[in-house]
Amino acid sequence: MLDTTASAALGFDQERLDRIAPFLKTAYLDSGRLPMMQLVVARDGQPVYRTQMGTMGEGREPLREDALFRIASMTKPITSIAFMQLVEQCKVALEEPVTKVFPEFANLQIFAGGGSPQVPFYPGKPAGPMRFVDLLTHMSGLSYGLQQRSNVDAAYRESNLDMARAHLESDEYIARLAKLPLEFNPGERWNYSVSTDVLGVAVERISGMRLGDYFEQHIFQPLGMTDTRFGVAEGQQDRLVDAYQYIPGKPAKMIDAGKTSNLHRPGKFDSGGGGLVGTIGDYEKFTAMLVGRGELDGVRIVSPKTLDLMTANHLPGNQDLTQLSQSLFSESQNAGVGFGLGFACIIDPAKTLMPASKGEFYWGGAYSTAFFVDPLEGITMVFMTQVYPSSAYPIRRQLKTLIYSALADSRA
Repeated sequence: MLDTTASAALGFDQERLDRIAPFLKTAYLDSGRLPMMQLVVARDGQPVYRTQMGTMGEGREPLREDALFRIASMTKPITSIAFMQLVEQCKVALEEPVTKVFPEFANLQIFAGGGSPQVPFYPGKPAGPMRFVDLLTHMSGLSYGLQQRSNVDAAYRESNLDMARAHLESDEYIARLAKLPLEFNPGERWNYSVSTDVLGVAVERISGMRLGDYFEQHIFQPLGMTDTRFGVAEGQQDRLVDAYQYIPGKPAKMIDAGKTSNLHRPGKFDSGGGGLVGTIGDYEKFTAMLVGRGELDGVRIVSPKTLDLMTANHLPGNQDLTQLSQSLFSESQNAGVGFGLGFACIIDPAKTLMPASKGEFYWGGAYSTAFFVDPLEGITMVFMTQVYPSSAYPIRRQLKTLIYSALADSRA
């Protein structure tokens, strides 16, 4: 919590902001649903509310301010920004076919059946050209093993493509992926997928740098994000929180101890779709750059027009995700939600049944981390915890409701 004068000057009702911590403690911490939480809310890049509670994990000390979290799919917006930096330099274009960078994808086919242990995939019709914009929008036809809907998803699980960090180099990752059929023709539907992992490999091949090195040079160092990287730096084992899994009707179960996690060992593959570890302070800087239209403290990461393009709805006919998607998303309902180049975006606030602004954009991670950026109101939120999956609790909806209910000076 911060100085009440500062929050009032930025248009927030402090008494209403002060509802947040007691709610989180009663609903989530005391019940064992979430073992730890950190939250920061800011307006125009200036924090108006902070709270943290819980511990570093099982039998560990109180949660540290500089705790490290597995941010999982909150890696995706960072990878998307990195790719768009290359677009700005005309090293690649959104409409170009991915075969410009991935010749392995020259003969992709669309799923036509088969794919069980006894029956190979049936030959499908050739897929149309996959473009880089299809990767950014998750309209590529690729999938995730975690979807668990089809034999294509099962093949992803068998190849361990969702969690390739420890066992695959990036070129082998692409080679394995190219052997599997697409769920649909690129551009026809939306399916949450490994598209952003492929995009990360594209950043590597175009830039000639490993993805983590590219992030460090072109995003993290300029923004002062000193604690975000793929894996955990040497000597920082004590800062990584334990990771937990949701168990219906019971306290969360610890599944990855922070001090002994595999994240302390170097990975073979930098997962642009979900591999980063970082602090809430670092991600707050990233969101401050986003609400600053691509700039923070005089450092420009992308142009305002590039960010406008990224946060516009790219679904055909301005459809929302209820019309174009059949896949796992998160606990958030998809009505009124479109998708841009790396971000979900609000296109019809009324349909979301939550307080929101048109043009707001956001994403989250599998361990229930989340952020949103509201350009109209200048508001950003970053939330950190560590319980899988993100669909376990309606925490993101509840946080948005609490934050917007405390906004006394709306710019709408």
